[in-house]
Amino acid sequence: MKANILVVDDEKDMTRLLQRTLEPEIDCRVTMAFSGEMALNILGQASFDLVICDIKMPGMDGFELLERTRKQYPDLTIVMLSAFGNIESAVSAIKQGAYDFISKPFEQDEIIFKIQKALERSRLLHENKQLLRERQKETRPLIGKSEAMEKVFEKIALVAGSDVTVLITGESGTGKDLTARSIHDASTRQRKPFIPVNCPTIPEHILESELFGYKKGAFTNAYRDKRGLFQAADKGTLFLDEIGDIGPSIQTKLLRVIQEKEIKPLGDNAVETIDVRIIASTNQNLKQKIAQKEFREDFFYRLSVISIELPPLRDRITDIPILCEALLAKHCKKMNKPSKTISEEVLDLLMKQVWTGNVRELENVLIHGILYSKENIICLSDIPIKEVSQKKTGFMEGRKTQYASQVYRDAKEKLLYEFNHDYIGAKLSMTQGNITRAAKLCHMDRQALQQIMKRYGIDPDPFR
Repeated sequence: MKANILVVDDEKDMTRLLQRTLEPEIDCRVTMAFSGEMALNILGQASFDLVICDIKMPGMDGFELLERTRKQYPDLTIVMLSAFGNIESAVSAIKQGAYDFISKPFEQDEIIFKIQKALERSRLLHENKQLLRERQKETRPLIGKSEAMEKVFEKIALVAGSDVTVLITGESGTGKDLTARSIHDASTRQRKPFIPVNCPTIPEHILESELFGYKKGAFTNAYRDKRGLFQAADKGTLFLDEIGDIGPSIQTKLLRVIQEKEIKPLGDNAVETIDVRIIASTNQNLKQKIAQKEFREDFFYRLSVISIELPPLRDRITDIPILCEALLAKHCKKMNKPSKTISEEVLDLLMKQVWTGNVRELENVLIHGILYSKENIICLSDIPIKEVSQKKTGFMEGRKTQYASQVYRDAKEKLLYEFNHDYIGAKLSMTQGNITRAAKLCHMDRQALQQIMKRYGIDPDPFR
């Protein structure tokens, strides 16, 4: 989707130059305004990702437009244009809330780089707000009546009334985020913020400033103080999703937070006391990472005061009927479709699958069924599964004798290792090592497939 940029400058040649410079290089659409008043009128009629505004204009100048725009659209990213030699004005604009400034005349490479950075900020802000809206609108409770899930519910009830740190483990797609949310919602902190942080998606040098905040001048472009996520989660819960992916430096700082209940923003000499409950999750074997010197042992034991292990879907097959009912209701409503059910044949097939992607994979199959079904009953022809997974047929039968004498956990791990190498290896072979296409064939996200490949040491290179 193209980004919408509003360029405001009384010099029409300058606005057209910016349009000719940006549109071919950045996936964007440039709208031109030739005065501050015209810009406010346009902003009232359409949504924009970025405003580029000249400081010196007749009538309403850039400073006034910046002030009025910040009041009406506080999340809108604004970049100021400043004539060369007028740096003081540019710095003043940043202090008043502008994201950045560009000197005129400008180099093409410089302006493209700065505008791309500004648009990235806008995109992240938009995604965060959308995620918060979805979480506020949509309740997604854990679902299950199986014995395995009853044990999970018992542990949630056990820890909810306390402030102990909880580590949630389990494969991708098992509902670790929902478990964290359930703990928060059942606790005395339920009316306070619940802030999730997807650790692997944030580079480590940015993650530190996001978690702890920073003081003005702490680093380049730190033009004002910024509150961190720990401060934003005060009196509430901070959920550190996939904490096994963070580096040693952040581990050390988080260990101190858990021990001392205080943080120190970047560039600040003073510490700040916080009241935040920490819940973490991982799909990795942290004890193995400790043995490999990739995870601090003392940090692990601080995290796992109480551990909750989520069962994979294949170990709670009896929950599939009620999962299907809830997921169908949810997505039919979301896609504005009439209520749908699944046929007995479809249910039978779903209960015989291996579900390497767990509930998330099941959810994707049902969404496919909703979209493709022409009636109110989803039939076999409407879903992207046509046969029973290998584990339920010859694959499993051929290994019964082989695992008969082994300890259950060892036998299970070996079986999963061989199954994943056979199954994912076949998909990678079919796609010549293309992980994205292989993930689609497995009906799972690329990230989920990569995590499974990493866990079981599956290398895509031999298939390329």
